[in-house]
Amino acid sequence: MFLAKSEYFTGRGIKGWLVRQFFLASGQLPIDRSSGKASEDALNTGVNVLSEGKLLGIYPEGTRSPDGRLYRGRTGIARMALESGVLVIPVAMIDTDKVMPIGSKIPKVQRVGVVFGRPLDFSRFEGYENDRFVLRAIADEIMHEIVGISGQEYVDEYASTRRARQSVS
Repeated sequence: MFLAKSEYFTGRGIKGWLVRQFFLASGQLPIDRSSGKASEDALNTGVNVLSEGKLLGIYPEGTRSPDGRLYRGRTGIARMALESGVLVIPVAMIDTDKVMPIGSKIPKVQRVGVVFGRPLDFSRFEGYENDRFVLRAIADEIMHEIVGISGQEYVDEYASTRRARQSVS
């Protein structure tokens, strides 16, 4: 299962229906990212999935990279890991930005690389699920591991901030 933005499930017409069917058939869970309450519900959904012993794919950046570099991870991944008590396996997906560049309507057929890192155990932080400094440290450690296995350049800024700034200029 993967967490996916809810917009993938609400499109209209035949294209919207096809996209929705694809995401449902591939085990995607719709996540509303429009507000703090919506984000809280998304995190709780993720914790429930993990607590049931299921696998959950999470894109820690929270959105697609605008330029193929790796951006700062959101702390929700840390909270889910701590609350569910699971190991985190960093995964790097390489060249996805070339398959479906931002703004393109049709994906390009191209091979995507997938690299798995070593499992990360954050049990040493048990009880600190609400400590923002601990959550930031865990998210940063996960992103550092992804940099190590992907070779991507790291940008210590949220991808959504970079995209918003690019759309203004």
